[in-house]
Amino acid sequence: MKKSKTEGRTFPSAAEDAHAARIRASITHLPSYELAYTDEEFLLRDELRSVRLQLEWLKPDMELEEHGIESTVVLFGGARFPERNEALRGLDAVNQAVESDPDDSALLRRKRIAERLVENSRFYDEGRKLARLITEMSLKKGGGQYVVVTGGGPGVMEAANRGAADAGGKSIGPNIVLPFEQEPNIYITPELCFQFHYFAIRKMHFLKRACGLIACPGGFGTLDELFETLTLIQTGKIKPLPVVLLGSAYWRKLINFELMVEEGAINEEDLKLFTYVDTADEAWAVLCDAWGT
Repeated sequence: MKKSKTEGRTFPSAAEDAHAARIRASITHLPSYELAYTDEEFLLRDELRSVRLQLEWLKPDMELEEHGIESTVVLFGGARFPERNEALRGLDAVNQAVESDPDDSALLRRKRIAERLVENSRFYDEGRKLARLITEMSLKKGGGQYVVVTGGGPGVMEAANRGAADAGGKSIGPNIVLPFEQEPNIYITPELCFQFHYFAIRKMHFLKRACGLIACPGGFGTLDELFETLTLIQTGKIKPLPVVLLGSAYWRKLINFELMVEEGAINEEDLKLFTYVDTADEAWAVLCDAWGT
């Protein structure tokens, strides 16, 4: 059991004072009489943005420290790449629609995309397997190192949290408030499931304890997080860590890094900041080599 942080204090805790203040505020009925740190309307004012940024940094950081999380392995990937059975159900639904209207160009395009989603569902399986391998090693080291962290959403992120759960270990899910795809998946360790408003603070949390990053195929969010990491390594803002691009055909087609070298936008040496692989086993080998395990 954790020792109470208020034990042995002379002064009342903030929680105790807040409780007493609420009783008094209910008597006065004056909004101005509310304690500043319990006044939600006040905390949500534009002028308090800097305070909210600080709180959003502190809350997860303190929780992770209290749960003994020393190092993490970040696994990104598309929220829209489901496991194979779900992808097949989606394809079946589109096929039925096409049968009723085989000349509809929009339906034919949806069918092509649904077929690609079935193919890309393999990254759900690869992400799940890789997270299980990482978590098994984490548990052998006590469970506080090499803890899997994802964006906390569906698709490949869900797969990685699920892989950690398969191994019986913990995983982290820093989710974010969005108009879509914002629900945390059910495989995140409950006490390590967080919600963010600010993308910037969330990305700082991804990398603060990171000792490796795996990027599976994904969309704008995955690219944002990947390029942020590469930029920070390239510019020396963070210490080098292994960056693995799982799905070489996807990544080579999507981003022509060699063209960037030819055009003088990056150096030849920058191509060594990441490694292409095609399977969880290959990614695991790269990570183990980088970590010396």
